[in-house]
Amino acid sequence: MIHQFKYGIDQLTVAKALDIASGKLSGILVPEVTERIKASAAHVQTIVAAHSTVYGINTGFGPLCDTKISEEDTRALQYNILQSHSVGVGNPIPELVARVMLVTKVQALAQGYSGVALATLERIIWHIEHNVTPVVPEKGSVGASGDLAPLSHLFLPLIGLGEVYYKGQRQPSAAVLQTEKLEPVILGPKEGLALINGTQFILSFAVTALQRMHNALEAADIIGALSLEGLMGTARPFDPRLHAIRPFPGNQLVAHRLKTMLENSGIMAAHVDCGRVQDPYSLRCMPQVHGASRTAWHHLRELTVIELNAVTDNPIIFSAEDTISGGNFHGQPLAIPLDYATVAAAELGNISDRRCYMMIEGRYGLPKLLIEDAGLNSGFMIPQYTTAALVTENKTLCFPASADSVPTSLGQEDHVSMGSISGRKLHQVIDNLEYILAVELLYAAQAVDFRRPLQSGPILEAVHSFVRETVPFAAKDRIFAYDIKQLHGLITNQSLVNVANNAALDNHLSLNGIYHEQFGLY
Repeated sequence: MIHQFKYGIDQLTVAKALDIASGKLSGILVPEVTERIKASAAHVQTIVAAHSTVYGINTGFGPLCDTKISEEDTRALQYNILQSHSVGVGNPIPELVARVMLVTKVQALAQGYSGVALATLERIIWHIEHNVTPVVPEKGSVGASGDLAPLSHLFLPLIGLGEVYYKGQRQPSAAVLQTEKLEPVILGPKEGLALINGTQFILSFAVTALQRMHNALEAADIIGALSLEGLMGTARPFDPRLHAIRPFPGNQLVAHRLKTMLENSGIMAAHVDCGRVQDPYSLRCMPQVHGASRTAWHHLRELTVIELNAVTDNPIIFSAEDTISGGNFHGQPLAIPLDYATVAAAELGNISDRRCYMMIEGRYGLPKLLIEDAGLNSGFMIPQYTTAALVTENKTLCFPASADSVPTSLGQEDHVSMGSISGRKLHQVIDNLEYILAVELLYAAQAVDFRRPLQSGPILEAVHSFVRETVPFAAKDRIFAYDIKQLHGLITNQSLVNVANNAALDNHLSLNGIYHEQFGLY
């Protein structure tokens, strides 16, 4: 049975937002909330009837805020804003991101400070429940007066304009409404502005990035541990006593995970007295580097959860007599941590590339280029070129978009966050990171094969076996792009992480220990 989430009452989390967007959780409006929504809409009608001057209800927008709009034109004003602000360009955003935008907008509007009609909210929920997803271009928001352009495209279908994904096809919204025997929504005063003012574009990229980055963080620890085994590194730097005297929780979590995966390793036991004093940083500093990225992820998650349950449009309607035109739509609170997380994701790729390079150098008993007949075979020389290229591309994407601002709206909006760019760049970096980790996984599995008949611990052996079900040991050259693609799929569909987690459970081991809740999506 699908549990229900009560919009406007229950606290939205990253996982719950994703579950509603993907149909795993149903979102509903309960009577308490519907009454709140109706009361807020009534406040707007009172303002219009009283001819009070309130921004966006009976005035123009942005630099036109001093232009009074007549009572008879207040409805037309809302249609005009949706059309005039639909100026997005570029490829459509992923359907999941657009659906999360719908979910997060309902949660914000359902709190009763926006003056929207109940019928408008019910239609948005209809789009979510019936998987009719608006087509939203990826570029055009500066992330300050709300994500104006993408939100305008998101809500054009309400009034029978724009396009939607419907039954697997991209179709005009008007045709879909006709097929479904639905009329376009009739927007009242303030509704168009309430729909497009807000941070839901930035927020939804943050939500989906948090899920992807969490998976990448988990995979990076697993693949890093497998690389350490292939390079016959030591687990001593993961001793909890070491991290207790520099107690960053992210570092402590990674050290715990690495130590747990390396327990009862026959490979580890075979070189206890090898005389190697210490490993290179990319092995022994995994807790500090992966851990710092965990910390950045955790900070972004904390702020994203606040935003998931916030009201971010403008003006805010407390009552017919009490409205405030403020700046809750400004994206800076998420733009900065999104840029921080982008650097953190790039660093995971940076250190992964270094481990790749180490495995093909011919050190610690491994054959040069991870192949026995090097010369006739180039072996694994060139996949590291790919990681080097992707790492460099990620570095170019690390310039913080939030450090820039271009004034808009004739200077009325003179400082903007550019958080929409921050959110999109984070996904680009994660795209590259997932391929970098796939190359490292290819190398690590090959390196461990050269340690046979020695065995690792149960978790890493399960991971290695899982990899070998898809990608065989390479005794000679082949098209390694195919291998990278296969391993990339195992990472991105979360099956690699699931295999490690299940192996831990089967062996009564706890990979995340006491940090499970602190660093989990829920």
